Amino acid sequence: MRPASPLSNRAEQLLKTLVERYIEDGQPVGSRMLARQAGLDLSPATVRNVMSDLEELGLVRAPHTSAGRIPTERGYRVFVDSLLKVKPLHASEVRRLQDEFCAAHDPQQIIECASGLLSEVSRLTGIVMAPRRDDFAAFRQIDFVRLSRDRLLVILVTQDGQVQNRVLQAPSRPGGAGGEFDFTSAELQRASNYFNETFSGVSLADVKLRLLGEMEREHDDLQRIMSLAMRAAGAALEPDEPEDHLLVSGESNLMDLPDLGDMRKLRRLFEAFNTKRDLLDLLDRSMRAGGVKIFIGQESGYQALEDCSVITAPYSVDGNIVGTLGVIGPTRMAYERLIPVVDLTARLLSNALTALERGDRLEDPRR
Repeated sequence: MRPASPLSNRAEQLLKTLVERYIEDGQPVGSRMLARQAGLDLSPATVRNVMSDLEELGLVRAPHTSAGRIPTERGYRVFVDSLLKVKPLHASEVRRLQDEFCAAHDPQQIIECASGLLSEVSRLTGIVMAPRRDDFAAFRQIDFVRLSRDRLLVILVTQDGQVQNRVLQAPSRPGGAGGEFDFTSAELQRASNYFNETFSGVSLADVKLRLLGEMEREHDDLQRIMSLAMRAAGAALEPDEPEDHLLVSGESNLMDLPDLGDMRKLRRLFEAFNTKRDLLDLLDRSMRAGGVKIFIGQESGYQALEDCSVITAPYSVDGNIVGTLGVIGPTRMAYERLIPVVDLTARLLSNALTALERGDRLEDPRR
């Protein structure tokens, strides 16, 4: 349900026309043009009076003296929340997105495809927050390989074929001297066999919980090799660096947009793309909120995005939300076209990852 607008029908129509015209050509919109475009039987003088009212409300502004008006962030927000009518994508556009969405056997490749497709279709920057491995991957096997007296290699393999390698260093002995892993190859093999028989097919999240429970109980009869194996497996299940969970495509698309032509603004934006932490926080917030979310300008809370809008939508695996994707561009973007593109891409990604998880055929994303 749309929020109630404090504007009269006439003011709403003029604001809607102004925003749509400005999005289309990027030029301030004058009263005479508005009078013609709005489809209302109003004189330019009446339109000027309404524009003055909208300016007092902070919805439009005049960038130059005697120039036409352009929408403010607040004006865009009223437009998106109350005036925009998002139409479903045409069947040909749906088919294009379906045809160009890659069918891969690796979740990472599918996620990279989604990011690239968003960038290509929107001609802006596509972003995807990848799910953590333990959000949907299942345990297949683990192996412990002694590299030296004080270094142990842990090899974790998931059911979808992903491999995670971690090298553990033996804890130091009292006095600061380096310790060592005093275990035979046969003992390490027994530990691997135990894990593979006990946890095969169990989600990584459940494996982690069960390991924590076992270690907290500290059974007196827990063999030292199993204690080490649990610690080693727990280390292998630790998440990667946060920056590894964000894919960004099409950053260079923003360099050609006059709205973001200021080099200082571009530098801040590209620094945000490189560090990724602010973007990850924004996507995480939108994932918790659910549904399509739109952040306009300073609403994101980050200086680097103060001249940008971000449209996001969550995606899922087998009905469970595991990540978010979206597009980043100037506040003057084609919201009507991009909102359904982001929404459909999220459904395509959900279907592809779920199909990979189940081994099923892809579903029709229009369902």
